[in-house]
Amino acid sequence: MGASEPPDRHAADPAAGSDAEGVRHVPVLLDRVMELMTPALARPGAVVVDATLGLGGHSEALLSANSELQLVGLDRDGDALRRSSERLARFADRTHLVHAVYDQLAEVLDRLGIESIRAALFDLGVSSMQLDLAERGFSYAQDAPLDMRMDASQPLTAREVVNTYPVPQLARVLREYGEERFALRIAQSIARRRATSPLDSTAELAELVREAIPAATRRTGGHPAKRTFQALRIEVNAELDAVRAAIPAALAALEVGGRIVVLSYHSLEDRIVKRAFAELASDRTPAGLPVQLAEAGPEIRLLSRGSEPASEQEIRRNPRAASVRLRAAERVREAA
Repeated sequence: MGASEPPDRHAADPAAGSDAEGVRHVPVLLDRVMELMTPALARPGAVVVDATLGLGGHSEALLSANSELQLVGLDRDGDALRRSSERLARFADRTHLVHAVYDQLAEVLDRLGIESIRAALFDLGVSSMQLDLAERGFSYAQDAPLDMRMDASQPLTAREVVNTYPVPQLARVLREYGEERFALRIAQSIARRRATSPLDSTAELAELVREAIPAATRRTGGHPAKRTFQALRIEVNAELDAVRAAIPAALAALEVGGRIVVLSYHSLEDRIVKRAFAELASDRTPAGLPVQLAEAGPEIRLLSRGSEPASEQEIRRNPRAASVRLRAAERVREAA
């Protein structure tokens, strides 16, 4: 996670493009994503799923480089879908943009009559658009109502979480999703405050968290509220549950020779991706047999050595990419 803001997918950058409303964006690790995905997309009519379409930067590059590529783009954020559809308008005959969470990937493909795909991209986390539009309530750097919904139509907001969750439940969210050492102190501080009046704004919450954390700790590690804001965002949007369901679904949809690339921005996401890849990359031949059984061999091969970080050059150009970790794999045999 970055020192000043939660992890994000698309960061402002001097070389980035802007949409008609002035939202600036540049896709993270674009060159590496293109390098990894291109070998899988040479087949005419290949289908790629961008499961986290965002502002469409990665998809635009993929569609531009592959003239017959078909795109299925998913995003739970209606505003992001509107902006990306404008950006990708010239490819409209080759795109299906769908308002959906990425754990609905299998349902979306079934609805579109697509049996298998050549590539899948997941660029997890919160987008720069969501961070930079103060009214969305994701950022502790700008005062706004406590919202944090990626899909504005969903009922649960950060305001409801901080004002209604019992202290043990709130502390668990902060500890598990934010890896916050002072989760209980923060939860107790929130409870004392909301007993007087509800917490309504990001600035109020950020200041309360800062005061709840010991002074010595506040002097290191960036903004003291960053872990709390991350935890609340994950809880509000059920992000980790969606990742747990979506990665296996994408792997199951890949054709032999198809590839998947996942960009994660904190250890909880990356751990889920690592486990999903490891399960299919392992040999399940029973111990003691002299040869590997074809039907028990690995279904995928890993294309990245561990998780790959951004280069120093990319981080200088795009500071919000500092926490990114990339994992990639290729399907080498049919799913079991």
